[in-house]
Amino acid sequence: MPRFALKIEYHGAPFAGWQRQSGQPSVQQAVETALRRLEAEAPGIAAAGRTDAGVHATAQVAHCDLARDWDPFRLAEALNWHLKPQPVAILAAARVAEDFHARFSAIERRYLFRLVQRRAPVTHDKGLVWQVLNPLDLAAMRAGAAHLVGHHDFTTFRSAMCQSASPVRTLDAIGIEALPVPHGTEYRFTLRARSFLHNQVRSIVGTLERVGAGAWAPGDVRRALEAKSRAACGPVCPPQGLYLAGVGYPGDPFA
Repeated sequence: MPRFALKIEYHGAPFAGWQRQSGQPSVQQAVETALRRLEAEAPGIAAAGRTDAGVHATAQVAHCDLARDWDPFRLAEALNWHLKPQPVAILAAARVAEDFHARFSAIERRYLFRLVQRRAPVTHDKGLVWQVLNPLDLAAMRAGAAHLVGHHDFTTFRSAMCQSASPVRTLDAIGIEALPVPHGTEYRFTLRARSFLHNQVRSIVGTLERVGAGAWAPGDVRRALEAKSRAACGPVCPPQGLYLAGVGYPGDPFA
């Protein structure tokens, strides 16, 4: 059966997450339902990452096997037609080798977290950012983040329900930039690694926000990491500011 890679964008608010769940709407279910409008016997799909409820994606990647050798452009167009009116879009489709796997072939995942600081409630970005009221210290957050880059035991920064066999991960980079927005500032956190633990990004950003607010010193992040205890973590930030922003492969299937 021909195998296709799909680059998918979605607004996570209406969904219980990426993964198919009994009795709850999921992004996976939405895409699989659209696929079965094209081919009734289409099997299930696999994704690069299982985003949680409320988390968004600008470049999720999934693969599917179909009976027909579709033109990739027509496949994307047909799926987008059947996905209406759900906030899910197929940005691109590509024919890939039979051994391509959206999850296991990936060598990098990139996440973006958007945090907006301003007193007035957000309107246009409601449900798309985490809002805090008071200004944050950008330099302090960058100093705290520097302690997390590299190969570490991230027990402190993973969910107690995380199913990964090991808490050890290599965090390749954390970038934080501040952008002006009307009557406030948007802080954009970008994190890059081969793989992430459950709630790792939200735990890290929630902790760094405490550093920016002055409740933690930058060195407290290192001490929390070294504690290897979930109790040492700062608060986990809400999901609506988080985006799966990219997945890297040895060769770009959409090039």
